[in-house]
Amino acid sequence: MVTDARLGTIRTKIPARLDRLPWSRFHWRIVLGLGMVWILDGLEVTIVGSIGSRLTEKGSGIHLTATSIGTAAAIYVAGACVGALLFGQLTDRHGRKKLMIITLAVYILATVATAFAVTPWYFFLCRFFTGLGIGGEYAAINSAIDELIPARNRGQVDVTINGSYWVGAALGGFVSLWLLDTALFALNIGWRLCFALGALLGMGILYVRRGVPESPRWLFIHGREKEAERIVEAIENQVRTETGQQLSEPNGEITVRQRSAIPFREIAKIALRYYPKRTVLGLALFIGQAFLYNAVTFDLGTLLHGYFGVSSGAVPYYVIIFAASNFLGPLLLGRLFDTVGRIPMISGTYLGSAALTVVLAVLMLGQSLTSVSFMVAVVAIFFLASAGASSAYLTVSEIFPMETRALAIAFFYAVGTAVGGIAGPLLFGNLIGSGHLNLVAIGFFVGAGVMALGGIAELAFGVRAEGVSLENIAKPITVADAERTARGEPAPAEPAQQTSTGSTESVRQARERDTRIRRRRSRQQARDRHGLRRLRPGPGASLYSPGMLGTASRWAPTAEQDLDREIEMIIVELRRGGTLRRDDLADRVGARYWGPGRFVAALHEAVDEDQVRELPQHRYGPAKSDPAPAPR
Repeated sequence: MVTDARLGTIRTKIPARLDRLPWSRFHWRIVLGLGMVWILDGLEVTIVGSIGSRLTEKGSGIHLTATSIGTAAAIYVAGACVGALLFGQLTDRHGRKKLMIITLAVYILATVATAFAVTPWYFFLCRFFTGLGIGGEYAAINSAIDELIPARNRGQVDVTINGSYWVGAALGGFVSLWLLDTALFALNIGWRLCFALGALLGMGILYVRRGVPESPRWLFIHGREKEAERIVEAIENQVRTETGQQLSEPNGEITVRQRSAIPFREIAKIALRYYPKRTVLGLALFIGQAFLYNAVTFDLGTLLHGYFGVSSGAVPYYVIIFAASNFLGPLLLGRLFDTVGRIPMISGTYLGSAALTVVLAVLMLGQSLTSVSFMVAVVAIFFLASAGASSAYLTVSEIFPMETRALAIAFFYAVGTAVGGIAGPLLFGNLIGSGHLNLVAIGFFVGAGVMALGGIAELAFGVRAEGVSLENIAKPITVADAERTARGEPAPAEPAQQTSTGSTESVRQARERDTRIRRRRSRQQARDRHGLRRLRPGPGASLYSPGMLGTASRWAPTAEQDLDREIEMIIVELRRGGTLRRDDLADRVGARYWGPGRFVAALHEAVDEDQVRELPQHRYGPAKSDPAPAPR
């Protein structure tokens, strides 16, 4: 069977057109329609964590031991790994949208079947197929989200969506609290209704997804460029109507050799041959978060019940608190991944959570913890760890070529989670079953070490991807020009510049813009060489991102051009309106469509360049050298 059929060669601006869109209701629909899969996963994992102690009680209708709960967790994760690999290939072969429906259907059927479990082996089998559907969702959903969300918003959106896992966890905790109440439901009925809830939520997500389009990036790679153009044009018209803003010209065009499918062996070759450091990074991040997260989340109920005297009916209260802290981490820290940057935030969350885990393990050895103090420590750990775990999915979906995105997510999720996500629950399940808290503490020490390795890998191999187009982070493997260069063939001649007045003016403006950008970068680099800025981790301003020749450097022309345009809008508005309060200025320039932190960054840069004056009481005015505003 031919799996590498070539279709044709096209030039397209679709990636640039999608990246320059202002934030709109269309993007909110993507967040809701695609991001809710994480709520499902959180619901599934937390339901088992909440009802785990109930399943070990006599009269539950399915008697499991504490070790069996850990085994069920490992089987669920194994199913998710298999599902990611299986459906990941199908996602890149048949499209994002089609597989979203199939994987969600698998999840719904398996969840309904779990509610009828009466023997351990049947319960384990249903958990495997439930994980199969969820793992397939990861590959389809994460790739589609990153391909439809503008580059300047991608970090915060992706991290927050991945963090919404804990909305499902909180929902699972609330519902379990009610359904496990023996005054309302029999001992062998309430936990079954918990699984039925997951199926109902899945049906609701199917309804929401009906308005989500296929990824235009996937379409033009697979020979359906006309359909991709229609979708992007419809999105642009919708955004123009909603925001009332004129869209800027898309910056950048790529040449693509279309292919009907890309074999999995080629994905592995690309990752290992051209991106060895990024491969190590992806595995380290996934193994770290999967080990600690799956171990604690699946076994939290049995840990609280067995060592801190928390009744099985009260466990959901603790799970709700745990889930709330995990959601607040990505929600509150998410924007910093786009403003402070990927490397400082990812390494900081991994290393910070590892350090706090060591503290918790030491307190366990001292036998000085109560249920309250234990939960305080867990909440602090996973406030940071949740943001770090979310960033693992963001990282692997950004740093590999777009043709391989779904399979890359599937590969790293499957391999990383198979190592960490299966080993963690099995280890903790056996340690908890031992009845000795000192042995459980050893498990937390191991978890801290694995998380720390993820943070160290980010410091060593991390990529500064904030605000950068996906195509600039990793050059697409289907770009014809890259293949010509690799074979030593001359690049195609650039089209001759037109000499009309309009074109000459555009060239002059572009040169002036590039001059401003070079001066701005020189000033920023000078600032970076002083004070604490010089100690920031990661590659310098002129160093290529680790992994492959031809990838983006620390700053990308598109991001800098966006910043220049935003600064110019601020200057023009202040010249027109005179002195303005910051909030009024933000409203006038339409800053809500720029993305997280972009208005503040542009305003501060304009002040540093003496193009805008900062006045008391959060007011700003034009530079002193600017002409006075015209009378109104």
